[in-house]
This record gives sequence, C-alpha cells and structure tokens, in this order.
Amino acid sequence: MMRKIKSALISLSDKSNLKPLLKELRRNNIKIISSGGTFKTIRKLKFKCFDVSDFTGFKEILNGRVKTLHPKIHAGILNKRNNKSHADDIKRNNFENIDLVIVNFYPFEKTIEQTKNHSKIIENIDVGGPTMVRAAAKNYNHVTVITSANHYSELINELKRNKGGTSLKFREKMSRLAFSETAYYDAVISNYFNRFKNISFPKRKVLYTNLVEKLRYGENPHQMGAFYSQNKRNELKQIHGKSLSYNNYNDIFAAITISKSLPKNTGTVIVKHGNPCGVSALKNSLDSYISALETDPISAFGGIVSCNYKITQKHALMLNKIFLEVIVANGFDKKALKILKSKKNLRLIDSSKISFNEVWKFNSLNNFTFIQSEDKKIFSKKDFRIVSKRKPNKSQLDNLMFAFNVCRYTKSNAIVLASNKSTIGIGSGQPSRLDSCEIAISKMNKFSKIKNEIVAASDAFFPFVDGIEKLVQSGASAIVQPAGSIRDKEIIKFANETNTVLVFSKTRHFRH
Repeated sequence: MMRKIKSALISLSDKSNLKPLLKELRRNNIKIISSGGTFKTIRKLKFKCFDVSDFTGFKEILNGRVKTLHPKIHAGILNKRNNKSHADDIKRNNFENIDLVIVNFYPFEKTIEQTKNHSKIIENIDVGGPTMVRAAAKNYNHVTVITSANHYSELINELKRNKGGTSLKFREKMSRLAFSETAYYDAVISNYFNRFKNISFPKRKVLYTNLVEKLRYGENPHQMGAFYSQNKRNELKQIHGKSLSYNNYNDIFAAITISKSLPKNTGTVIVKHGNPCGVSALKNSLDSYISALETDPISAFGGIVSCNYKITQKHALMLNKIFLEVIVANGFDKKALKILKSKKNLRLIDSSKISFNEVWKFNSLNNFTFIQSEDKKIFSKKDFRIVSKRKPNKSQLDNLMFAFNVCRYTKSNAIVLASNKSTIGIGSGQPSRLDSCEIAISKMNKFSKIKNEIVAASDAFFPFVDGIEKLVQSGASAIVQPAGSIRDKEIIKFANETNTVLVFSKTRHFRH
C-alpha cells in the first residue's frame, strides 16, 4: 500500500549528504520539523523548517536531554491512520501526523573509541533518537523511517516513483533496518557498561557485529558463509587477488594470532587447515621464512604465510617460488608488490592495522554458545619450573619457551619440536599424545637438517613415560610440559636417568 508523505521529522548527528534529500522533500511539499543542530543546518542550506519546540509548544529542557520526548511527536508517529479511536485522539488533542522519520543517533561507538571519560560517554547515549526510530519502525504500515544517510538515494527514488509517497515493501525494509540499528546501538551500550564494571559474563550477553562481506560459501560449497566484524572498518586490507573464502579467513586468523604472539616485527608463520606447519622467530626475515618453510614444505604448499614484518623484493622472489593461497604481512614495498601481483589469484593481505586488545572466542551450535577469553598469556621465565637435575642453558630455555608458545596454537593433542627458535617438527590434532609425538618426529626426520640441541614441547602433561621416552630417543635434549599428571614423578625420574632437561609449565594449553 502506498502512503503519501506530508510531514517529516529530521534529527541527525551525521548531517552529511542532506541537500539532495531536502530538495526532494521540498519538491513534494513535505513539511519538515527539526531541532538543534539539524534545524540550524537545514536553515543554513536555505530550506524551510519548523523547530520542534515551536511544533510542540514546549521548549527543550535539561540542556537538550528532553526535546522530542513529547506526546505530539510520538502520537504523530505512532497513530494508526485507519483506526477511528486513534484518529479521534489525534483530532481531540489537535495533533498532526508525522509520516517520515529521518534519524541517526549520537555517535556513542565513536565516543568510546576516543575517550575514557565516563561522564562524556554517558552524555552520548541517545534517548530521543532511538525512541522515535522504534516508534516509526513499529508503525511501518503508515510511517517511513530512515536511519542512515546511505538510504537517502533509495528514499529519493521511492518518492519520485510514488509521487511523494512510499510503498509498503520499502517501509517494511526500512523498518527491519531500523530495528537492527536500535538493537546494535543498545548492544554497544550494554557491552560498554559490562566492560566498565569488568563483567565478562553477564546474565544476557548481547553481541554486535557488522557485515564485512558475504562469502561464496562456508567450509564446503553446500554451506552458506559470511564474515562479520565488531569494527565498522575491516582491519585486514586485501590489496590483491581473488576474494577470500571462509577457510581462507579461518587460516588467516590462525596465522595472525601466532604472528602477533612473536616479538614485534619478527617471525614467519605458515598455516594449513588451521594448524601451523612451520614457525620461526629468527630476527632475519629471510632466514625466518626459510626455516618456517623447511619444517614441512609439503604441507606449506597451498598454505597461508603470515610475515610479521614488511615484505621486500628479495623476500617476494622467494615467496613466488611456491604455490600459496594467501600472503599476510605488515605491508609490502612497491617492488615486492609488482613481483607478487604477477600471480593474479594470490591474495595479498596487509595486517599492519590489526590488533588483539580484547579477544573473545565463540563457538556455537544450534541455540547454544560457548564464550571464552583467548589464550594470549605472555610467557615469562617465572611461568616455568625446572624439575630435572640437569638445568637448561639460556639457548635451551629460550627455545623451550618458543616451542611451548607455538604448541598452544596447535590443535590438541600437540607436540612441537624446535631448534634455533624455529620449528623442526609439528604433530597436531591427534587423539593420542603418542601419535602426535610420532608425527612430529617423522616430520623432523623427513625434512629437518638440524640434529643438535632439539627441544620439545607438549600442550598438556604426558600421562605415561612412553611419550617423553620417544622424544628423548629422537634426540630431544630438553622438554617442556604442563605439570599435573599422577605420574609426574615417573616423568621426572626418567628425565634424570637420561640426563634430559625437564621443565614444567604452570599452565595447560589445549586448543580444540
């Protein structure tokens, strides 16, 4: 059903792109009501406009906190035009219909990004705006609501097409978008107050996200997929290559998470199917890439490389030698880009702007959602306890901490073999910890040239001596594992009998 628009209420924080819309409203003789800064902007643009206070006969009070919260405003929006009782109420109170509501809210989200001043943040919680939007959205059969400047052109076209009116289909669409906008706005506020009071798990957890892109499909072609972000901007900047898939994004974030745990601007991570297949924290970027690749060059084929540094020409030439799906880096120089762009499908991602300040992990199925904080503990020597008679030298301890860090980002059960701050064998995702040991050792024997000062890390304790025995037999001279097994004493005894360094971590690091 088409509804003719005779009057519009406009109240905006974002006053951009307003002039073309005002021209169309004037062309259709639509009365404009506004207040505050929006009223001044409309008058400055030389369009006729009625001030809200003049319209209601009630001046704004409480320093502007109460402007549009008035029966004449809300009755004009909420009344059903085809309801006799509503029509009688409107006539008896000498009210008039408001057919179009154009509102966007105080910039609360922007405010909390720019200040920690709680009083200033509170003042940027919009009350009148969301109230009018919800009223108009509820009464979409009779009223049109617009909540973003992005919809102005669509409204203009609608008014032209319907000679100053809007269709029911358009009003329904705008209503749906409006309720999403108010829900998002309230969710941001709710989350702010929970953070302000350090409440991680409130009785009701309200999430807010923005669509970054719809994906071609999910993990498999028969599944649907989309990528959302809490930020309105995508911190991952794709600068070349075909569009990213669900699986690409999954691997990209797995790789970046490890990269950001390494020293700043240092290290290379190669990921395949969510698991690291090579990691190196060597300071020289070329050496770190070579070492990461040598861990498992077969698995690296078709994988994702995350470089925790800027890619140069020399590095780009080396990267171009194998087939990769995605290269992630803290920027690319011009010569490197020219080389890498020669492969038209290769995705190049600049991750220099991404940060992991407050990270929560979500896992959901049907009506159930699990939430936990990310395992981003920064390790220091105090987090480990040397339990063997033989003590590690500085190099061994540094390598043990490096291996243990990689281990926590590897699917459990996880075993990581390392040397010279580089992985040389990784066993991941096995039901048996012994199986993971065998895979890591097999990878090392197949690809690694390093056979001295091998260290090993396990994401959880060894339940039996057989696992640590296998690692020692493979050449590991130092092992780190979390404490907690009923057989810890047997493990320590075996380490002492074989003159092996054994270090216990105070924390366990499963990743399922």
